[in-house]
Amino acid sequence: MGEAEARAEHGERLVRVHVKCGEAEQTFTGSVNDVWVSVNKFFGDVIPAFDIARKITLTVDLPKLVEDFKGVITIAPEGPELLAPKERLTDSETLQLYLLAAYIGYRLGKLPRETMTKEELAAKLGKSMKITTTRLGELVKQGNVIRTEEGNFKLATIGVTRLQKDMQPKA
Repeated sequence: MGEAEARAEHGERLVRVHVKCGEAEQTFTGSVNDVWVSVNKFFGDVIPAFDIARKITLTVDLPKLVEDFKGVITIAPEGPELLAPKERLTDSETLQLYLLAAYIGYRLGKLPRETMTKEELAAKLGKSMKITTTRLGELVKQGNVIRTEEGNFKLATIGVTRLQKDMQPKA
């Protein structure tokens, strides 16, 4: 018999509190004061770790991203499209903007996938497969684009952040 059960047999009121915060989860049983202290200690230990992790975790603010790139990209029923004139963009910027539109379209539930094939990207870019492959290879090497196991391409989270920071005003 545990300490809490022994106290309950002697008429002491027990409380049980189950706490789940992110991945951390724990159940506390005991007197009101003991549980109160334990719950506060739990949050004192767990929340600072989450706050620290949040400070270095890369996340994308989707509403802000959409706002920043309205007028530059769009999601048509046929797929990602650019509204910005391609002649003002480098080939690498153009590829990344198409992948950004796919990224946003997928997250908004407007597109079935966030990836594009090399062939789709070459057609959108309007350049040869060799040029498209070379530019995609450079973007993968920079870490802005990820090649999936299926051989398709998608924008990496860091690529989204870099586009938002560096390229959006240029388009």
